[in-house]
Amino acid sequence: MNANPSRRHPADTDESAQLMSRTARDLPPGRHQFHKERLMAQIHDLQQNEARTATPAPARRTKRLLRPVIALPALAAAVAGVVVAASVLDGDGGGDGLATGPALTTELGSASSDGLPQLLDRISLAAGSDTAHPKVGPGQFVYIKSKFADTFVKTVDGKSSLASHSLYDRQIWKSADGTKGWLIDPTVNEGPEGETLSLPDEQGNTPVASLNGPSYDYLTQLTTDPDELLAKIYKETEGQGNSPDQQAFSTIGDLLGESYPPAELYSALFKTAAKIPGVVVVNDAVDAAGRSGIAVARLDETSGSREEWIFDKKTHVFLGERDVQVKEVKEDGVVIKPGTVNYTSAIMTRAVVDGMKQVPSSSSSLSSSS
Repeated sequence: MNANPSRRHPADTDESAQLMSRTARDLPPGRHQFHKERLMAQIHDLQQNEARTATPAPARRTKRLLRPVIALPALAAAVAGVVVAASVLDGDGGGDGLATGPALTTELGSASSDGLPQLLDRISLAAGSDTAHPKVGPGQFVYIKSKFADTFVKTVDGKSSLASHSLYDRQIWKSADGTKGWLIDPTVNEGPEGETLSLPDEQGNTPVASLNGPSYDYLTQLTTDPDELLAKIYKETEGQGNSPDQQAFSTIGDLLGESYPPAELYSALFKTAAKIPGVVVVNDAVDAAGRSGIAVARLDETSGSREEWIFDKKTHVFLGERDVQVKEVKEDGVVIKPGTVNYTSAIMTRAVVDGMKQVPSSSSSLSSSS
């Protein structure tokens, strides 16, 4: 959801609908309402950048589009896909058939910069010393099983209110080079079997891997020097998000979630995060699976929401993410109160497997529920 998105709804075309049908297949974890608002904000950002105005419209949700395997090849096509997405996904947010309930809420944990360097050092050390972090070889796949839930503005008969979708499971497989994959997600799949993410797409495009769409092979080529890595993140995400620092924090957060950085890079990401201004510690946070932990977080001053990376307090293993409203805002006439959980996720299993749609045994997984 975006506090001030562009609200254009041009007529759909067959060509644009076909474009959207493919690009939507690897929508990020979360709900279509998330994507609609985020995509509309991107249109606004593009318009603002083109007009060389001061700052883009604030995006209340800090959870960005998670590295779609299927990406549009050019800016013009991207804008077309964004517009169609907004039109297709407009509505009450419940078209996928998942049960809805009241807004998700939580107690706001206190945030402080005290102890942040020490915590990130321990997390980095734990990540670097993880012996169960194998490389992904040719023909192998990264498998990730996660849980997700969210709060969104639901509009029925012109009346808007806050609602949430029930917790659901998502499974994804990605090859090392990013050209093959499979997705099982009730928010985007038409059936329980899931659908392919393999390239090229229906237009014959094979996007080049980048920070905004990394493959495992791409991640192996990134620098592990924190200063150099942060400089690269700032450069490649320039103009995105509500601020450079918030966008850098979100970019690293996306790599921690539905991605599989090599061991050295995984450790370096936390040292890199320590260099971003405004990062704090939240002593009490809960992931989508109900596991309690400690969070590394950053408040987006523009949107008033806090993005939190949640870790086990003892092992410092990454558990999941959530986005919590800290400052009251109003959207579509609905008040979003502090403590509203905009988005929550939990990584249940992350493993390297030998085949597409292969599910690992619990003993071979890299991380799992505890």
